[in-house]
Amino acid sequence: MKNKLRVISALLCAVLIFADIGSFRGEALSFVPTAVDADGERRDIRLYSECVYMVNMDTGEVIVDINGEKEVPPASLTKLMTAVVLLDELGGDENTLKSKMMSAGTEAFDELYDTGAATADIQPNEAVSAYDLLAALLIPSACEAANIIAINVGGNIPAFVDMMNAKCTEIGLKHTHFSNAHGLFTQQNYSTAKDISTICRYALDKYPVFRELVGSPSFNMAPTDYHPEGTYIVSTDYMINEFTDYYYTNCRGIKTGTTEAAGRCFASYATRDGITYLAVTMGAPMEKLPEDIKKGEADPESMYADDVVYYNFIDHINLYEWAFDTLVQKDFINEFSEVRDVKVGYGKKRDYANLKPAGGYSRMWPANIPIDDVEKRITVRENIVAPVEEGDVLGKMELIYKGETLAEIDLISTTKVERSPVKERARITKAYFKSKLFRITGSIVLVCISLYCVLCFLIAQRKYLRKLNPSADGRYDDPFNTDNGGEE
Repeated sequence: MKNKLRVISALLCAVLIFADIGSFRGEALSFVPTAVDADGERRDIRLYSECVYMVNMDTGEVIVDINGEKEVPPASLTKLMTAVVLLDELGGDENTLKSKMMSAGTEAFDELYDTGAATADIQPNEAVSAYDLLAALLIPSACEAANIIAINVGGNIPAFVDMMNAKCTEIGLKHTHFSNAHGLFTQQNYSTAKDISTICRYALDKYPVFRELVGSPSFNMAPTDYHPEGTYIVSTDYMINEFTDYYYTNCRGIKTGTTEAAGRCFASYATRDGITYLAVTMGAPMEKLPEDIKKGEADPESMYADDVVYYNFIDHINLYEWAFDTLVQKDFINEFSEVRDVKVGYGKKRDYANLKPAGGYSRMWPANIPIDDVEKRITVRENIVAPVEEGDVLGKMELIYKGETLAEIDLISTTKVERSPVKERARITKAYFKSKLFRITGSIVLVCISLYCVLCFLIAQRKYLRKLNPSADGRYDDPFNTDNGGEE
């Protein structure tokens, strides 16, 4: 029963994440982020990451999609699903998580030895609360925390990985497969920026404790036998650390992921003026680019003077600045707009119906792009006949921008049109006289009449000739009779 409730809960969250709103079908529309340069020209913003996926968390609208469904190594973004499985199994209550103690032997540590994996200095057989393990997993990205969670929740690591992949299916991830709980590279561990976005939204929507921990720039783990004074851990997310060059006041945190194979990956969300965006980037460069080496030499105080440049953070800052400064809510159509009339056959008092949208449509839109650039393409049903009721769907409107469909909106009748039997019969009669059947029938009748007239003429002619040419025996000669009257 407990497992059934978990499945139902996951499905409901997935429905809320992906549900269409209103009586229209919305499509993903990806914008190209732009900025005004020093010359006053608007140019595309350079994004360093290979994959970029950005959504408005309030509406679910896709804002930027660059290789959003490309399957790539997710690095430590894998740990987001590890956290989800832990929370789905134990629940999100902070007290429950703090009271649940976990530990593991060397089986949680052996594969991590000499890999350079991130750690929170948890030791074999050290008893740590599930809450602190979750913090170690999400804040400094501790790989041993991932394995300890996997062993305690799943019984062993492979069984826990099966739970991770089952959760992928539950929440609708189509391009993700996990082979471990920590994200170190294997060919079978892959995901997409879009799928990682879904994991983030699932966890943020369902678990306040997740939201709290991913937004923590630092954290004090509770004292243990191995660490009597506790352990102080610091987030790898520099955008929520005010002492770094990448601090961004609107960022609320989530998680980084970095391996040589994956590049620099990052998932984050940011809020300003009541609007929230979530961005996932994957595959940013690991090494400082040559042009940025020159920037660092020119400005020793800039971030480019450091040995490492975090291009994943730069991408997120640029994405958020563009979105918050450029995107505004625009109304493209409202539900009270009358669109057009359509002809209705067999109408009793009127032969038309008024159409209006079944619902309005608005979305975040770049202020520099006129909404008049969006085409409103209307199609209506053919041969509409009465009766028509108010609310009947008689057509649709497509909103199209640069060949991409923003939305399809049903067009409904605002008019009730009753059926007229008189007009129906008249139209049927008129239609019959214009039909192919009538032409064929008429032709047959004309041919029959013509044949009848010819036959009547021949019969009359026969009678007339008999009167003019009586035979010797008192009978009239029959001009049509080839018999010689019996002569031999």
